[in-house]
Amino acid sequence: MTTENPMDIVIGGGSGDAQAASEFVSKARQARLEGDREAAVEILRQAVNADPSFVPGLFELAYELDLLGEEEEAIALYERCCDQTPAPVNALMNLAVLHEDRGDYARSEKCLRQVLDTNPNHGRARLFMKDVQASRMMFIDEEQDRDLAKRNALLDTPVTDFELSVRARNCLKKMNIRTLGDLLRITEAELMAYKNFGEASLLEIKNMLAAKGLRLGQGLEEQHRRVRKQVFDSLKGSGGEAMLGKSVTDLNLSVRARKALQMLGVQTLGDLAARTEAELMGVKNFGATSLDEVKEKLTEHGLGLRDLEF
Repeated sequence: MTTENPMDIVIGGGSGDAQAASEFVSKARQARLEGDREAAVEILRQAVNADPSFVPGLFELAYELDLLGEEEEAIALYERCCDQTPAPVNALMNLAVLHEDRGDYARSEKCLRQVLDTNPNHGRARLFMKDVQASRMMFIDEEQDRDLAKRNALLDTPVTDFELSVRARNCLKKMNIRTLGDLLRITEAELMAYKNFGEASLLEIKNMLAAKGLRLGQGLEEQHRRVRKQVFDSLKGSGGEAMLGKSVTDLNLSVRARKALQMLGVQTLGDLAARTEAELMGVKNFGATSLDEVKEKLTEHGLGLRDLEF
């Protein structure tokens, strides 16, 4: 969640006592600094009672309640913040995250679109928009998705059950790709980077998947979303989550490394941390030197590339 001071955006205040509310907010911040979050919450409630439309009080109370797991009340308070015109960006962002956590992707996307309508280059909003859209794009139809057992059975189907050449099967076996689910989490670049795996085998596999309405890399959309979310959750409450929306152009990478990331559609640190070494190495002219450069830059920000999982 973002912790930017909403007073820098909009003060709010209507028929209530904005001055009293502001004083309560200041006291709550002091209580928080002293480590007494429960006292901070109670003081913030007094701020909201003093002026129900005072945005800093609403925002900070919502933030504290969210950290305490009181999502329902936090959402209601953030929505009251967003009733202001213009709606505070930080409140919209936090509300979008809460809606996504609850699986309400339509409302989450609505909040993010409000942010992007006014600031199309907002890094974190673009990052979360990808997460929300990926969550809504399921590669198995809705009936299969409702029937979890049926979906898992399909993904657990061994690749040996499909009509593939001996060469293609052997390559997949050596890469530890055992099931259809494993195959959907592999990209073309990762397959082509493997020794003895050629264009003929790639075309064979792509045709087999296409006949089933599937494609290589399809399973990575959800995986990338999950990895970005895990990284974000690990930074929740520390203020460091904003780093994930930082543009990769700010890393001052070499021209070769920058071009490789552009080819993969990587725009933010969150996007980059969701990629594997194999995905990067699969890009033409991207070598070990560029890989070390990218890994070093990520390490400086406390991040790393995703491990290839099966």
